[in-house]
Amino acid sequence: MDEYIERYGAERLWAATVAVLAAGVALAALAFPQRIYVDLIWQYYWGPVVADAHGWSCIAWADGQQVHCNDAPAGAGPTAAPGYTFVSYAGYIPTLILMAIGVIFLIQRLEIERYRAGFYGLFPFFLFGGALRVVEDANVAAYRETGELAIGLPWVGFLISPLIYFTVFLIALVAVVVSVWLDRNDYVPGYEYPLAAIGGTCLAVTVGYLGYTAATEEYATTYPLLLVTTLVGATVVTAITWIAIERIAPDINRGTRYMGIVVIWAHAIDGVANVIGLDWATAFGLPNNLVPKHPVNAAIVEYTGAILPPEVVAVTGAAWPFLLVKIAAAVLVIGLFDREFFDESPQYAYLFMIVVVAVGLGPGTRDMLRATFGV
Repeated sequence: MDEYIERYGAERLWAATVAVLAAGVALAALAFPQRIYVDLIWQYYWGPVVADAHGWSCIAWADGQQVHCNDAPAGAGPTAAPGYTFVSYAGYIPTLILMAIGVIFLIQRLEIERYRAGFYGLFPFFLFGGALRVVEDANVAAYRETGELAIGLPWVGFLISPLIYFTVFLIALVAVVVSVWLDRNDYVPGYEYPLAAIGGTCLAVTVGYLGYTAATEEYATTYPLLLVTTLVGATVVTAITWIAIERIAPDINRGTRYMGIVVIWAHAIDGVANVIGLDWATAFGLPNNLVPKHPVNAAIVEYTGAILPPEVVAVTGAAWPFLLVKIAAAVLVIGLFDREFFDESPQYAYLFMIVVVAVGLGPGTRDMLRATFGV
């Protein structure tokens, strides 16, 4: 392998690998449509996306048609449900690894050195990803209300996990390239400024669309107090956590420095949004509390409700341990990212930091805005 890398170059081998895999999957699907496309690609990858787009818990393949399982005729083809399976993970994880390698090659090609500035410049994109996912939630609400998707397939599929990660990644990738070009040609004092501006514009347009939908459509509305409470609550939790770290164990944040605040705040948003949405949404005017969208949230709510007496849960709710878990995880992460890690492997360190923030702030923003707009 080292001989091939030395002869052809790592980037060319990476590009060739991606091209061969993509072409191989496409040709296999054409050659064996039932076994490869229907029984594998549709059942484990595209079918779950279509089901999620309609808000269905189950979808069936029936002679080339995609219908709700309740409407499927006897002897219909495979079925699929929203979410992930071991088979889908077997495809997504290698894809993410290939993408990560491509990002590293891009960073090297662009000769980006001010990684910390890039981390802050990318911050709006973390919020944008969560907000963009709420557009799909509003699309599901539209389908339930009218029987029609406001944004049709296949386009809405790019707003659903996991394809939304590729969508946001590609937009951020273009933004990084444009921002670095502006910086290298002395149009801006640093690439982080146009990068943040592009991300902020994407966020503003997306939230503006959601606001317009809430103002003009019956299936959505606004609960601004819920949004304010989530933001203020997460900020207070972050401040308390950061002050405690500074006073009790200041060495924890020597590597991440102020990036640690971003990490904690990102996961605090996720934790507070879940606590409010799952237990107290009706107190802000929503007709019902939200239901957990992820297995971890659901498990914590289930076990808390089973362990604590009902009279205690009636007062405290059942989702609050999720906030504690998120904060503990955030503190553990910034403790692991010590100064030595950043000095020895800056590219990997900052890439991991970006992933850690995205994992918290993406779902957190979605949960916050999903409740804010009642979808």
